[in-house]
Amino acid sequence: MFKKNVKAWLYLLPAILFLGVFMVYPLIDVLIYSLEEGYNSASQSYHGVGLFNFSYVLHDPYFLQAVKNTFVLVIVTVPLSTILALFISLGLNSIKPLRHMYQTIYFLPYVTNTLAVGLVFMVLFKKTPYSEGMVNLLLNWFGASSVDFIDGPYWAKMFVLCFYTIWVVLPFKVLILTSALASVDEHLYKAARLDNTPKWRMFTKITLPMISPMVFYLVITGFIGAFKAYSDAVALFGTDLNAAGMNTIVGYVYDMLYGNSGGYPSFASAAALILFAIVLTITCINLLISKKHVHY
Repeated sequence: MFKKNVKAWLYLLPAILFLGVFMVYPLIDVLIYSLEEGYNSASQSYHGVGLFNFSYVLHDPYFLQAVKNTFVLVIVTVPLSTILALFISLGLNSIKPLRHMYQTIYFLPYVTNTLAVGLVFMVLFKKTPYSEGMVNLLLNWFGASSVDFIDGPYWAKMFVLCFYTIWVVLPFKVLILTSALASVDEHLYKAARLDNTPKWRMFTKITLPMISPMVFYLVITGFIGAFKAYSDAVALFGTDLNAAGMNTIVGYVYDMLYGNSGGYPSFASAAALILFAIVLTITCINLLISKKHVHY
C-alpha cells in the first residue's frame, strides 16, 4: 500500500511542482507585496506592514471607475452572449445541409487576432475628419444623428466595448453549445413528439436540462473572462484607458505596474487580490445556484 502511495505521489509531483512554482508562489508573493506599505521599487524597501494599499486602491477614483466598467461589461456581455449563442446553436442544429460549414464561419472570429478585430471595429465606429464611420452613415441613412462611439459619451463607448466583447466570445460559445445539442438523445424528442408536446416545452423540459452543464460552464468561464478583460478595451480605445474613462480592473493593475503611473507593485497587488476575491465570490455563488438548476 505504501509503495502504491509513493508511486501515485511521484506521478503527481510534476503537476504539484508546476502549480507551486507558477500559481501558489506568485499568489503568496502578491499577498506579501499587498501588505508592504510605502514599497520602493528602486531600493526594494518599505516602511511598514498593513492594509494601507487596499485602502488606497479602494478610494482611488481610477480604480472605482475600472470596477464600474468591469461590472457593466460582465453584467451585459455574459448573459447576452450566452443567450445569443444558445439561439444560434439551436438554429445551426436544425440545419442539416452545410452545418459544418456554418459552424466554421461562426468560429472564424474566435481565431482572429483580438487587436485586428479591434481595429476593424474602430474603423466601423470611429469618427474622423474625413469620414463619419460606417455605423454613423447607417444611422444617418435612417435619420438619426451621428454619435462619436470612440471618443464621445460614456454610454456610446461602453456600447462599442460590450458589442466587441460579445462578438469575440460568441464563436466559442456557439461551438460548445452546438456540440452539446448534438449529444442530446434523439429518442427523448421522438417520445415528446408522440405526446404532441409543444416545441417550447420540449426546449424547456428536454433541451435546456440536458445541456445545462455546458451552459453553466460557459457562464462560469464567461464571468471569469469578462472580469479579466483588458485587451478588448486597448484594441478600441488605446493604451491610455484612464484618459478615455474605459479602464478595467486588469488594466488598472497593469497601469500600476508598467503604465504612466507605474512602479507601484504594492498597489497593483492589492488591486489584483481584490479582483481575485470578487471572481472567487461570484464563482462560489454560481456554484451554489448550479446545484438547483444544473442536471448532470
